Amino acid sequence: MKTHALVLFAHGARDPRWAEPFKRLQQIIQAQQPDLTVSLAFLELMEPRLPALTAELEASGHTQITVVPVFFGQGGHVLRDLPLILDELRQKHPEMTVKAVPAVGEDEAVLNAIAAYCIGSLARQ
Repeated sequence: MKTHALVLFAHGARDPRWAEPFKRLQQIIQAQQPDLTVSLAFLELMEPRLPALTAELEASGHTQITVVPVFFGQGGHVLRDLPLILDELRQKHPEMTVKAVPAVGEDEAVLNAIAAYCIGSLARQ
C-alpha cells in the first residue's frame, strides 16, 4: 500500500482549462514515480481543495504528504495562507505527517529551465 503522497498545490481558477498544465505535470510525475501517489489540490475556485484531498488520502491509508506549491514565487498565498492550512491539517489529522517545500519558482533548476525556454523562444520567431 502507498503511504506517502506528493500533492501539487496550485491556486485554482474559474476556467477549467487553467488546470491543464498542472494535470500534465501530475501525469509526468506519476509516470516517473509509479509507486508514489501524486495528487493535485487547489487553494480556491477548483476542486479538490487541500483539506478535502488530505482527508481522502488519510482514508485511503496514506500517512505522509508532501505539499509542493506549484507557484512561481513565495507570495502571500504561499507565505500566509498555506502555513495556516497546513497547521489546520496537522491538527485535524494528527496521525499524518504533513510537510511542505518552497514554491517551485524558488528552485534554481526550475528558474534555469524557464530561462532556457525564454532564450529558446528567440529561435522560434
